[in-house]
Amino acid sequence: MEADGLDKVLKEMEDSMKKTISSYKKYLTTVKTGRAHVSMFESIKVEAYGQQMAIKQLATISTPDATTVVIQPWDASVIKEIEKAILKANIGFTPQNDGKTIKINIPPMTEEDRKKVVKLLKQETENYKIALRNARKKALKVVKDLEKDKIISEDESKKAEKEVKKKLDDYSKKIEELLQEKEKEIINI
Repeated sequence: MEADGLDKVLKEMEDSMKKTISSYKKYLTTVKTGRAHVSMFESIKVEAYGQQMAIKQLATISTPDATTVVIQPWDASVIKEIEKAILKANIGFTPQNDGKTIKINIPPMTEEDRKKVVKLLKQETENYKIALRNARKKALKVVKDLEKDKIISEDESKKAEKEVKKKLDDYSKKIEELLQEKEKEIINI
């Protein structure tokens, strides 16, 4: 029984940490780098056909070059709504509508812009690290409770604590690697 309880605690913690990493990766796709990325526009919600829909459900989004995003709706009647949604999203880009496609030019970032983005990136990254530490804290509390209730021994508790710490270190390292990768992408354009 005790091994099952510990395994469950560790699995729940790891699942939570995996979700945090997945969320972080998704967040990183939204960070401005000075390059055109399809992901910057995919999930913007558009009022179309009487409901809220993501742009990617209404159009083909492409990047013909590093500074241009082209959005080509499958139905030209929604082009105005897509344009409005991009402006409403307030992400700092002005769409150009020619009646068939929307073109968005991504201006190059200044060095000052890059430094601001990196600073914001680091601040936001800290929130993901906090989520990892919270998962650790929750797992350790359950381990201590299991030990206190004599469900597991002190040795099992100490072993579980080491495993929890190792998992936190592993996932924290993953976040750091992803952060450094994104930082390089932002700075070295």
